[in-house]
Amino acid sequence: MIVAVDGPTASGKGTIARAIAAHFGLPVLDTGLLYRAVGYQTQLNHGDADDANDALAACDFPKALLDDPALRYESTGGLASRVSVHPAVRRALFQRQVDFANQPGGAVLDGRDIGTVIAPHANAKLFVTASPEERARRRHVEMLSRGVAVTYDAVLADIHARDARDTGRADAPLRQADDALLLDNSAMDAKEAIAAAIAFVETKIRRPS
Repeated sequence: MIVAVDGPTASGKGTIARAIAAHFGLPVLDTGLLYRAVGYQTQLNHGDADDANDALAACDFPKALLDDPALRYESTGGLASRVSVHPAVRRALFQRQVDFANQPGGAVLDGRDIGTVIAPHANAKLFVTASPEERARRRHVEMLSRGVAVTYDAVLADIHARDARDTGRADAPLRQADDALLLDNSAMDAKEAIAAAIAFVETKIRRPS
């Protein structure tokens, strides 16, 4: 069974994907982490995330980098959004994601183009989202709890900028797959959103399309 969980930044798709994986006993891949690694490696290389050649060179990052806490920094998320617009970078990371999705027994993947590009044959697809304002509020609270001094307005501006890059890129833009469930969790807490997602996947298992 393959489950695709797509959605914009700070939508809660990672939390939902991990919960689905735990519930069904499946491995899970945060594909955004791959792009964060490329973005961070570009910085380590003193390169420019907006330069396609610099970003492509960073795709050859050491595997150990995926465990670096710096990949979770807000600034690294911005770098990931910038390198992800380069078609060459997306091609370089494509097979790694496809192989993970198609492993025996299945998998759960979360990202921005899982249901449309990486695993269009997924058994269940979700598009997880929330309003930009709610996503910014959640991210702002999270950052403040980590001691990061940032204003809500700055976080909201970053959310809008990332959404524009993700939906506007020419190669594999963020969009809801035609057969994906739209899960808008603007008015839900994490427990409610997870329950709705798991119920949907269970429905797909019982009555596959």
